[in-house]
Parts: sequence; C-alpha cells; structure tokens
Amino acid sequence: MTRWQRDRRAFIEHRIYWHGSIGLADLMDVMEISRAQASKDLNGYISDHPDHLHYDKSARTYVMGHAFEAHYLSIDPAEYLADLAAIATGAAVPKSDWVVDLPDILAPTIPARGLNPATVRNVLLACTQHRRLAVSYQSMSSSEPTKREIAPHGLAHDGFRWHARAWCLRDGIFKDFVLGRILSSSLGDVSDIDTGADKDWSETVTLRIASHPGLSENQRRAIELDYGMTDGAAEIPVRKSLLFYTLKRLGLDTDPELRRPQDQHIVLANASEIQSALDRRAP
Repeated sequence: MTRWQRDRRAFIEHRIYWHGSIGLADLMDVMEISRAQASKDLNGYISDHPDHLHYDKSARTYVMGHAFEAHYLSIDPAEYLADLAAIATGAAVPKSDWVVDLPDILAPTIPARGLNPATVRNVLLACTQHRRLAVSYQSMSSSEPTKREIAPHGLAHDGFRWHARAWCLRDGIFKDFVLGRILSSSLGDVSDIDTGADKDWSETVTLRIASHPGLSENQRRAIELDYGMTDGAAEIPVRKSLLFYTLKRLGLDTDPELRRPQDQHIVLANASEIQSALDRRAP
C-alpha cells in the first residue's frame, strides 16, 4: 500500500470518527482525486475492514459501522481538541481541511510575550552552532540589567514563557533565561561547555498525583477520570529543569492545606521525594 493510499484511508477514518459520515465528494475535494478513485478507496476500505463502515442508502452517505476501529489513524482526543483550538484562532494546522465540524471555542486570553526576533534568532543559532552569547539581561533579583555571557543549549516553555537553557559564565551554573528579558544579544565564539553536564536538563523525576483526600468519593472519582488516574493515582515524568514550573502550573507549589479541596483538586502523593529533588537542584 502506498503512502497516498494510507493517507486517504486515514482521512476516511478521521472523517467517519469525528464527523460520523463521509461521502465520495469529501474524498474528491480534500484528497483531490477523481470520483472513480474515491469510490475505489471506500470500497477497498470496506473490503479490508468489513463492518467498520457501510453505505446508508437513506442518507446517501457512508456511516460508521458497529465494529469500527482505527487502523490508519491515531485517535487522540487531546490532539484533536488542540487542533480545533488552533484552527479557531486562525493558526496554520496541518490537514485542517480534514476538519468539518468546528464548534465555538473560547480560551483564556493570555498576555502576549514580548519576543524580539533578533534575540530569538541569536539564541537559536547559539544553541545549534554551540556558540556563546553576550547578553544584557534584566533579572528579577537585580534592579538594573546586567551584562553577561551565556552558552545556550536548549529552549523550554513553561506554559506561559519561553526560556533559554544555558551555562552562565558569570555564575558558573546552568540556569534559565527568559527570552523576553534578554534586552540585547550578540553571537560570540564557539563554546566548549559540555552540555551533557546539565543534569537538571537531562534527568527526570516523576510526580505522583492523587485526588485531594478532602473531596467526596464521587468528586475524587471525577478527578481521577479527569487526570486519567489508575488505582487512584497518575504519574507525570518531568525534567528536573521544568519541575518548579510544572508544580506551579498544577497548583502543587504550596501547602495543599492552605487551599480548599474544591479549589485544589489534586495533591502530591510523593511530596517528600519531590521536595528532595527541588532541594538538590543547582542554586
């Protein structure tokens, strides 16, 4: 089977699963094929996978069969919802023409982060070319911008902001630099920093979360479903360099006793282990 045939079969499954039906015109328009080829594709699919879809004479379209399961497509609801949200904002989404049903979608308005194109370009080049970067940086621990040299090797996003992960030649440690706080930058010489020494970047810890014990049994069950928990818990692997940000986003950076269970739905089941990992991180 060619890649194009597999792609058309993936489209058939996508349209059947998320829309509930598919017609010859759908295949013809989206996949840019002839009516004869569209008919051949659908009949070939039915021949290979009986009872997965069938022709509804009254509706004059193909509908999902009782034995349907995907063979050429990964059914990922989180990915599909992310695509819908991106399409709703006008973003370019691969295969957006596969989507036919787009409900009204709202999302919280997050302030746009000020990113200087030249800064982003220099950071990316420094990462990929293993070069030093001279920057003027405004940290929150200093009232004035400071000049320093860094050796970036990666980028991280904490859900709100982009950070450059870099060796700081002034402080002698690997640390995060918020891209929006780099006021100016210029590329320097090739760096001899061993990025493999950044253990917080490469090593992983696992958050073990559970529903808040102060919730009712039914509420806990709902939270367990919401977070995909098994046997009352879910495990979330996190790079050590992103641990602080992840805990903050999940509301796990403060004592759960300080918030009502109805406001803080989950707790850390391995809080002491995670606290030890935070304490061991480089200052």
